[in-house]
Amino acid sequence: MHIIEDDLSGPEIRALLEVHFAGMLANSPKDSCHFLDFEGLKGPGVTFWSVWDEDALMGCGALKEIDSGHGEVKSMRTHADQLRKGAAAAMLEHIIATARQRGYNRLSLETGSGPAFDAAHGLYLRYGFEYCGPFADYKEDPFSRFMTLAL
Repeated sequence: MHIIEDDLSGPEIRALLEVHFAGMLANSPKDSCHFLDFEGLKGPGVTFWSVWDEDALMGCGALKEIDSGHGEVKSMRTHADQLRKGAAAAMLEHIIATARQRGYNRLSLETGSGPAFDAAHGLYLRYGFEYCGPFADYKEDPFSRFMTLAL
């Protein structure tokens, strides 16, 4: 398994992100979906990675800088064929390590609230994230769960 910084140009990553976008919209109202689209993932302050097992795309994730001490986990997604093989844990560990290297003192995230997001909640809780209130420009929303990790 290896993680690379990804420029989002490959067909495999684009297809996985299309699945990600559709999944978010299928499980939360549009106004409650806060995913970054392709342009957003290429934006300033965002680093995007993909995780691979040889030639097989396993998943992806991104880190967005909120400010000099605070990062946000974005676009965590595991390919359906690669579930329960450690890709999400490897990506999250990579994002946490990168946030620490950048000197952030906090790493936060927003995810959905319904059953489709239970596995994500479990992963983040295992890594020490705690539920919190909205951060950055987010607002309270019954379809969102906010989590944070002190680094």
